[in-house]
Amino acid sequence: MVRNPDPSSDFVAAIDLGSNSFHMIVARLANGQVQVLDRLREMVQLAAGLDDRNRLSEESQKRALECLARFGQRLRQIPAEQLRIVGTNTLRQARNSADFVARAEQVLGHKVEIVRGQEEARLIYLGVAHSVGDVAGQRLVVDIGGGSTELIIGEKFDPLHLASLRMGCVSMSRACFGDGRVTPARLREAELLVQLNLAPVREEYLARGWQVVTGASGSIKAIQDVLVSEGWCREGISLEALRRLRAALLEVRDTAAIASRWQLEPARARVFVGGFVVLHGLCEALAIEQLQVSEGALREGLIYDLLGRIRHEDVRDRTIADVIKRFSLDEAQADRVSATALALLRQVRAKWRLTGSEAPDVLGRAARLHEVGLLLTHDQYHKHGAYVIEHADLPGYSRDDQRLLSSLVRRHRRALPATAFAHLPKEWSRLAPRICVLLRLAVVLHRGRSSLPLPTIALRVDRQRVELRFPKNWLEQHPLTRADLEIEARRLRKAGFKLRLTSGEDSEGVAEPITAAAAS
Repeated sequence: MVRNPDPSSDFVAAIDLGSNSFHMIVARLANGQVQVLDRLREMVQLAAGLDDRNRLSEESQKRALECLARFGQRLRQIPAEQLRIVGTNTLRQARNSADFVARAEQVLGHKVEIVRGQEEARLIYLGVAHSVGDVAGQRLVVDIGGGSTELIIGEKFDPLHLASLRMGCVSMSRACFGDGRVTPARLREAELLVQLNLAPVREEYLARGWQVVTGASGSIKAIQDVLVSEGWCREGISLEALRRLRAALLEVRDTAAIASRWQLEPARARVFVGGFVVLHGLCEALAIEQLQVSEGALREGLIYDLLGRIRHEDVRDRTIADVIKRFSLDEAQADRVSATALALLRQVRAKWRLTGSEAPDVLGRAARLHEVGLLLTHDQYHKHGAYVIEHADLPGYSRDDQRLLSSLVRRHRRALPATAFAHLPKEWSRLAPRICVLLRLAVVLHRGRSSLPLPTIALRVDRQRVELRFPKNWLEQHPLTRADLEIEARRLRKAGFKLRLTSGEDSEGVAEPITAAAAS
């Protein structure tokens, strides 16, 4: 148990809000290694609370929030930057997930992220790769969650190919074994559903190949425990043992008998057959004769991903670089706009309360990606870029992260209505307009795409009033830039900002003007 860790210490924590179980892990960094101090798991079965309109019931939300209140006691002294909390498939599906997330954040006192299926798969692979021995060649990782199953092929610590299939132990159990009865007809129906879900990726995965298969998640661990207890496996899981378990399930017939025969807790017994059908179907279809079982999964992956951010080895920066390369963006222009935007930020971050690391990270990344839509067409490219960023698979980014970046790219030019960021979470809906103003000004200042440095430019703000101060006569010598900035002033006015352009040699009181080095 962690007791009152020093906020400046090396304690880190992660919570996985899974469709079947909620998991929490608390760890400490010791001599460069991760030392796990505490693990908590509760089978909340959030997916079972989805109704036919994909809305979470009040009962399931209450059950989940009570669990999080217990988890929250262990997190009170851990700083926000040393903690990650993510939701997966059920919260991706639920139409009222935003309401639940708001309630969860209030209980925990920390931000909750909802990650896409591909990002969930990446984090799972990271957790598994750090939890099992290294192998020569490629590894296939299988993780059966409550509402989705992730398949990841990777090598060492790098995931190479990822897929998230919409089938899991809870969803399969509800669809085919809702009353707990197991019959030959229901088993065949469930097996057919597994094959249908797997069909779009089966041939591709077989063609890629792997040297070893590793399973993660509670369902796979429970299946291994049953197989070992029966003496059908010494460790891990074999296809032959799964076939024997299938025959045994048809003998026991229902959930109560399953719980009794293999000493499973009732919540696990209710979803055991669904998880088994998914795993057995995958092994049959992908010709998996043997798989080992990993203790590590998504929450461990979150810990290692978090450590990368703390050590400034952030996968999100690699993602931005990959997007720039993939879309053949003008990297020199991206660097110019980013450097100028960040130089402007440094002058106003205290006044505009843009302190901490998130604001410069978000602004810099949005600046580097602002032209991504040019791949399609120049006309309305800001709209195309916003769509690409919101819907692409961007490793390291949560759904809300992508929406924020997408919104900034969408509004980096042309109209800026006062409600442009109202759809974002509360903490960003207030800050995003100010970050966007800085991005827009940097874009205007570099419209000519010149490699020549900008002059010293001072930025002053007072609430929504913004003043750009240029050297004497510089605006007169650059009439196109002046005209662009005057147009920008009119556009910013609709968002509630008042932009004023001034010139002169007096820069007294300016904390850090843009210099030639900063903007070049």
